[in-house]
Amino acid sequence: MTAAFKGLIAALVAFAIFSSHDALIKTLGGSYPAFQIIFFSILFAFVPMSMLMLADKAVDNFRPRHPWLVLLRSCLTIISMSCGFYAFTALPLAEVYALLFAMPLLITAFSVPLLGETVRAQRWAAVVVGLIGVLIVLRPGLTAMSLGHLAALTAACANSLATILVRKLGGQERSVVLILYPMLLSMFAMSLTLPVVYVPVKLVDLGLMASIGFLSVIAQTFLISAYRAAPAAVVAPIQYSQIIWATLFGVLFFAETPDIYVAVGSTIIIASGIFVVWRESRENVSLQTPVLKTANPRFDTGPQPK
Repeated sequence: MTAAFKGLIAALVAFAIFSSHDALIKTLGGSYPAFQIIFFSILFAFVPMSMLMLADKAVDNFRPRHPWLVLLRSCLTIISMSCGFYAFTALPLAEVYALLFAMPLLITAFSVPLLGETVRAQRWAAVVVGLIGVLIVLRPGLTAMSLGHLAALTAACANSLATILVRKLGGQERSVVLILYPMLLSMFAMSLTLPVVYVPVKLVDLGLMASIGFLSVIAQTFLISAYRAAPAAVVAPIQYSQIIWATLFGVLFFAETPDIYVAVGSTIIIASGIFVVWRESRENVSLQTPVLKTANPRFDTGPQPK
C-alpha cells in the first residue's frame, strides 16, 4: 500500500468522523444553545488534546511569536465555530456543507488583497463559477435567507480568513500554539455566555457533548496523518465526501432530503473547489512552496505539527 493511498484512506476516515461529529451537533441543537454545546465539547476535547500536545517532546514553550496575529486567528476561529455549530442546528446537513465548501474559493479570493498573491484568470473563473453555485443553493429571491444561511456563510468567511493567517504566519508559529490558544479562548468566551444561555444537561446528552469533543480530536489526528502521508492536493478534495455522509445522515436520522437546487449548487461548488486545489498544487510544485491545505470549518488546527 503506497503512502498516498494510506493518506487517502486516513482522509476518508477523518471526514467521515467529522460528519458524525456534525450530526451529533444537529441532534443536540434542538435542545441546547450552540454556545453551550461548544463549551462542553471543547472542555472534553481539551483532555485528549492536552495529552497529545504534552507528548510532543520538542515543545519547549507555548509562547506565541506573533501574539496579536494568534489572538486574531483565535477570534476568527471562535466566530467560525459558533456560526458553524449554529448552522448545523438550523439547516439541513447537506445545505450547510454546500455553503462551507465555498472555503477554498474564498481563500483564493482573500489571498490577493491580504497576502499579495497572484491569482490567474482560470482560478478567478473557478471562484466566480463556485459563487454561482452558492447562489443556486441560497436561491435569493425564491426563498428567504435565514439566520442559519447567514451563519454558514459567516463560518466559511471567518475560517477562510483564519486559514489566510496560518499562511501568513507560515512556519513561524508552532502548531501546538495554533491549537492551544483558540481552544483556551473559545472555552473562556463560551463560559461567559453560560449564565445567560445555560440549559440543564441530561446525563446522556452530556455524553453526546463529550463524544463531539473526542470525535473532533480523533478526526484531527487522522487528518494530520493523511497530510503527512499524501500531498495536500490528494487529501484536500476528500473533504467533499462529507456531502455523501450529510445526505445519508439527513435521510436516516433527520428526515432531510436535499432538493435539486442544493444538489446542483453543491456539484458546482465542489467542482470549482477541486479545480482551485488542483491549480494551486500545480503552481506550488513549480514554485516549490507549500500547497494549500483546506482547513476544517469547525476545529481548524492549522498546519501539521512539527
